[in-house]
Amino acid sequence: MKQYITYTKEVEEALKNNQPVVALESTIISHGLPYPQNIEMAQKAEQIIRDQGAVPATIGIMDGEIKIGLTENELNTFATTEGVHKVSRRDFAYVIATKEIGATTVAGTMIAAELAGIHVFATGGIGGVHREGEMTWDVSADLTELAQTNVAVVCAGAKSILDIGRTLEYLETNGVLVIGYQTNTFPSFYSRESEFGVDYQIDQPEIVAETLHTKWDLGLNGGAVIANPVPEAAAMDFNQIEEVILLALKEAKEANITGKDVTPFILSKVKSLTDGKSLETNLALVYHNAEVAGKIAKAYSDARS
Repeated sequence: MKQYITYTKEVEEALKNNQPVVALESTIISHGLPYPQNIEMAQKAEQIIRDQGAVPATIGIMDGEIKIGLTENELNTFATTEGVHKVSRRDFAYVIATKEIGATTVAGTMIAAELAGIHVFATGGIGGVHREGEMTWDVSADLTELAQTNVAVVCAGAKSILDIGRTLEYLETNGVLVIGYQTNTFPSFYSRESEFGVDYQIDQPEIVAETLHTKWDLGLNGGAVIANPVPEAAAMDFNQIEEVILLALKEAKEANITGKDVTPFILSKVKSLTDGKSLETNLALVYHNAEVAGKIAKAYSDARS
């Protein structure tokens, strides 16, 4: 296993010394945002985590290796290179074997984080069951990964283009703990609210950390969702964004866009239809998730020791 994984010096020393580390995905850099906003976002999210007393570990695949932590030059490569693979569980072997560049999704980042011994991961929003998923069977691999991989994912809920109710049903069936961080409502990415609740509301990072530590100490494998609403000042109105998403989904269906192409198409349309407001909201929630993840990682490190 060691031949496939490398670490930046900062991350390696932090893990060796049992210091708090937060994983970050690279798909948001390569596929989620345009340049130079993507590199600015990546650097700022890493700094926010450091400000909480934790060490950031942005994860990606290059040169036949899973890189736990990216250097400044490597971050730039992910931010500027065309045709970077999106790497989930099924893609690791091919991208590593061919020594191509791969940006890890939520599922991919969870896998790499667990291999490295990192238990807290900050992202934007998790994937889930797509709308009309009962007919298309379009279900994100993020959900199956949450069911089996021991990593807590701090996110602003599920992406609001998804069927949130069915996503939560899937998580419940697979025993995935859904914690609302300072909320009893499951957030819907751009909005702070949805029609659905969480399993437990926890307001302090120390109690989140103790809950995670106890779960894994008991041998209850699988991840957890830490649902952290977008800050109120940056949130969008739930009904307004729902109208925009329905319109974007209609256009996707008319254009016969399916599979992995649906999400980037919808997100691009949402950005256009909201005059860029959705991008501002997206950045705000990523930064807020990085902050909360840093606090939880520090508390988790303290709980373990």
